[in-house]
Amino acid sequence: MTPHAPLITNHGRVGWAVGSMLLAALGFFATGIFLPFTSVTKLWLFENQVSVFQGLIILWKAGELFLFLILFVFTVCFPFVKINALLALWLYPGLTSEQAKNFFKFVSHLGKWSMLDVFVVAILVLTVKSGGLASIKVQSGFFLFLISVTLTQFASLWTGKIASPREK
Repeated sequence: MTPHAPLITNHGRVGWAVGSMLLAALGFFATGIFLPFTSVTKLWLFENQVSVFQGLIILWKAGELFLFLILFVFTVCFPFVKINALLALWLYPGLTSEQAKNFFKFVSHLGKWSMLDVFVVAILVLTVKSGGLASIKVQSGFFLFLISVTLTQFASLWTGKIASPREK
């Protein structure tokens, strides 16, 4: 089998739309990790904003290596690898249709672990270790992270329909 042009050029507007979605998802993801994810107000007086990045630092410094690894792997590594793997699938110029199908299978297996993103909020809440009365509000980092996950899911669905079409 001979190599083909990248998927992005073979599929015109759809290719550029998916590529744009993935680049936007990468930008929202990177920004969402560093912006405040939650805001915790304790006893109506003290407010503390926590980002995913800060949560990781808190866990590391507290010696909570297990929670640190779970948060780091499933909130930072898996989404980053999935977005970049989808980008590579769309941009790499030498993939045959069979290679694209196999590569997409790898990406879709990563996607099965995406549900663990839901645990991010729970783990961040646990890191706060609030004593007394506290209220937790979702901040911009959460919404940017959510947009990133949503864009990645749509791009992945679209890619699945193109990279591994049903056999006739």
